[in-house]
Amino acid sequence: MNRQELILQIRKKSSYLCIGLDPDIQKIPSHLFTYDNPILAFNQAIIEATSDICVAYKPNVAFFESLGLDGMKTLNDTRSLIPEDCFTIADAKRGDIGNTASMYAKAFLEQMNFDSITVAPYMGKDSVEPFLQLKDKWAIVLGLTSNKGNLDFQKQLIGNVPLYELVMKTTMKWGNIDNLMFVVGATNEEDFAYIRTFCPNHFLLVPGVGAQGGDLEKLSQYGLTKDVSLLVNATRSIIYASNGKDFAEKAREEALAINEQMQSLMNKYC
Repeated sequence: MNRQELILQIRKKSSYLCIGLDPDIQKIPSHLFTYDNPILAFNQAIIEATSDICVAYKPNVAFFESLGLDGMKTLNDTRSLIPEDCFTIADAKRGDIGNTASMYAKAFLEQMNFDSITVAPYMGKDSVEPFLQLKDKWAIVLGLTSNKGNLDFQKQLIGNVPLYELVMKTTMKWGNIDNLMFVVGATNEEDFAYIRTFCPNHFLLVPGVGAQGGDLEKLSQYGLTKDVSLLVNATRSIIYASNGKDFAEKAREEALAINEQMQSLMNKYC
């Protein structure tokens, strides 16, 4: 999916909601264990209940890898269930170099046909560039994350500049607004205005809304652009809204509540 197609879907659905698919075998509703593949049944129900009101899905690869070969098949099958009008993100946080990075790009962007993959840029240009070579595919580079450990490195000053800013500015030279996004955590709302001063047009993938407590109003105020340029992710608050047989219906209700707020914020700030 290219940039204009993504913006079109955001405008069409009046939503910049991304739903994380982190299917924990310990948390999914017990009645699903009557299915041959409970995880796939869970994902399918969530997707069918929400695909008309969100613009993206972000399967967390670790939740599938932890299940071995069957889990990776389930990831591939889950990708196949996502409608073509939804942007897809392989949340894999790959960060190797050279031929290895190229193989990761082939695995997730070609074989599984995800639109994008999350990438750690610590090893430099050759850990990111292979993900920028495919038409209408995206690298989503870790910029400023929302975990407490971001203070260990990301906000350390290099001269007078925080490391995350140096990383983002440098990475912006390797790609463009059509193939490069950044992860910016929602619990750092006060940083969004500053980030937009040097990264005004790139899409930002924003985890941390919902169960993690990110403020959708504030991050939208500081982060939205004329092209919206935000994908705001919510996971646990949606997919685990209920652990009963009504889990898909409750997931839709939670997604609708966020979507209604997003419609208002788009009208206000875009």
